Order: sequence, then structure tokens, then C-alpha cells
Amino acid sequence: MQVCCQREGVSTVNVNHPLAAIHKEKQMRKITMVFFALLAIAMMALPAYAQGGSAAAPGGANWVAIASGFGIAIAAGLAGLGQGRVGAAACEAMARNPAARPAIQLALILGLAFIESLVLFTLVITFAKVV
Repeated sequence: MQVCCQREGVSTVNVNHPLAAIHKEKQMRKITMVFFALLAIAMMALPAYAQGGSAAAPGGANWVAIASGFGIAIAAGLAGLGQGRVGAAACEAMARNPAARPAIQLALILGLAFIESLVLFTLVITFAKVV
């Protein structure tokens, strides 16, 4: 009877190994990116099936206004998440190096202004399209 042993120099990664968590995180990122890419493609394909004529059919829903509402909600939600991450990173950076507070604060305010401007651009485009 032959007993199979692992060869010397061959490494197997256990599920509790730290590298296994990194691999799982990268796999989740790939799945998330594929999901959002397919979602973007599906959203771009919708105008191909649109009917001609006015945006609001008589007695029907104004789909432009509804889609604009979803657009501004998504923009505001993602901007809120981005601002939270920027604020957390700035707080952590100031805690690690208090002497660099003025430079970090300037970068924080500038970054928050850019993030908020994207939401305002979305709002202006929404109003221009709906009204």
C-alpha cells in the first residue's frame, strides 16, 4: 500500500490563510465590476426600444422625469458615499501626521467641492431635460 505524501516545496493555500481573503476580495471586485458593466450596457440598450413621439404620452407617465429622479438619487447617494470615504481618509491622515493638517485640510475641501460639483451638474442636467 502506497501512502501519498505532499512533495517538499509545494504549497497549498488554506482557506484560513491571509492570501485566500485577498483572492476572495479580488473575485468579488471582478463580479461587482461585471455586474455594473452589464447594468450599464442594459441601460444604454433601452433607447433602442423606445417609441417615437413626445416624452410624455397623453395619459401616460413622464418617463424622462422618472428616469431623471433615479439619476439624481444615484448621483447623490454615490456622492455621499464618496464624501464619507474622503472624510474618513482625511481624519485618518490627520491622526497619523498632525503636522500636515493644513495641507490635508486643503485637499479635503477641494476633493469635497469636486464631488459635490458632480451632483450639482447632474441636478442641472436633470432640470434642463425635464423642464
